[in-house]
Amino acid sequence: PLTPLVTSPASAQQADSDVAAVNASIRGTTSLTAAFTQTDRNGQVQSGKLLWKQPGHIRFDYGAGDLLIVADGRSLYMVDYQVNQVQRWPIRNSPLGALLDPTRDLGKYGKLLPSGDARIVSVEVRDPAHPEYGVISLIFTRRPGAPGGLELYGWIAKDAQGNRTTIRLTNLAYGAPIADSAFKWGDPRPNRLGPSR
Repeated sequence: PLTPLVTSPASAQQADSDVAAVNASIRGTTSLTAAFTQTDRNGQVQSGKLLWKQPGHIRFDYGAGDLLIVADGRSLYMVDYQVNQVQRWPIRNSPLGALLDPTRDLGKYGKLLPSGDARIVSVEVRDPAHPEYGVISLIFTRRPGAPGGLELYGWIAKDAQGNRTTIRLTNLAYGAPIADSAFKWGDPRPNRLGPSR
């Protein structure tokens, strides 16, 4: 696997160019399907399937089916079917807003991280006015056929409490049609009616 290394900072011009390329890659991705592996702060590993559709839609289907993370264009939900709980955040208030909020300008919020490997472009995205939103480091590999010439390798997200979650993507496929119904979900809370899972 590719591991970012800390080296001397890139030139300002190259940094601006790479941040612009990351912005172009995210904006140029109309849809994406991939397998994902998630490692949480305790080292627990889970895997599943990712569906991403612009603007603002993402779905993490975990293998066991007990947990679902989904964004419907406005809000990001974590649905836990084991304990019948739902948590909700506005997309812009989540580290994933860097991928999902089409108004987020990475030129304003993103900073190139030195990787030590010319094949890797890593950008840290944070809103200095809102540290409670957390921070995400997006990791891309250079690939000519991918949008903007960069393929999303994964990311490291840290919430306001410093809890770290790492996502690694494999088997990426771009441009496949994804129905809007893929981003609906069933509300497990008693006496709540929600879209079907």
